Amino acid sequence: MEVSIETWVKKHDLIYIGATRHPFIHSIRDGSVDINNYKRWLSQDYLFVRKFVPFVASVLVKACKESDDENDMEILLAGMASLNDEIDWFKKEAAKWDMQLTGITPSKTNQKYWRFLESLMHPDVSYTVAMVALWAIEAVYQQSFAHCLEEDAKTPSELREACERWGSQEFAQYCDSLKKIANGLLAKASNDVRGKAEAAFVEVLEEEIEFWNMSEGRAK
Repeated sequence: MEVSIETWVKKHDLIYIGATRHPFIHSIRDGSVDINNYKRWLSQDYLFVRKFVPFVASVLVKACKESDDENDMEILLAGMASLNDEIDWFKKEAAKWDMQLTGITPSKTNQKYWRFLESLMHPDVSYTVAMVALWAIEAVYQQSFAHCLEEDAKTPSELREACERWGSQEFAQYCDSLKKIANGLLAKASNDVRGKAEAAFVEVLEEEIEFWNMSEGRAK
């Protein structure tokens, strides 16, 4: 049986929709968002991205060791470079809202997500599993924020820049590149690795839903 990202999106459609069409995202899209929720998301996501960097670096290391396609490394390097810009953007966005990003206490939800990322950085975790997780993390944001840029969206003008960071066509192309790599790896993977990759995919969706819940103040 052929296994791909697309088959898992269909198989786990309820949780995938839960992650990419969360009430927090809908509140941005329809203009009803509580700005305090947005600020909570902003500060916690800033902390998350700083932990996300070493995870992406670990995927790059796995690619160097396990990939037979040099394009993988170049795609991942481009992703690493964009994270530097992302951290700068968080600082500028925080300044726009008169927020301090130093001394923020990470939420329990954030810390749980970090532990999951750290588990994926272990040398025993295959490149295939790590790549599927990386794609899923990026794709949730791309799908979510692109939804806020559709023609009928009423996204507040002061939040459009945030949505354009992840909802842009450029970021969609990056996610498609990650998906292509992941699908290529899954096609050659053993059933055991595929099982672990599917579990990682589902775990990412669960973590993302909890992160959105936390942003709305419904989780700690």
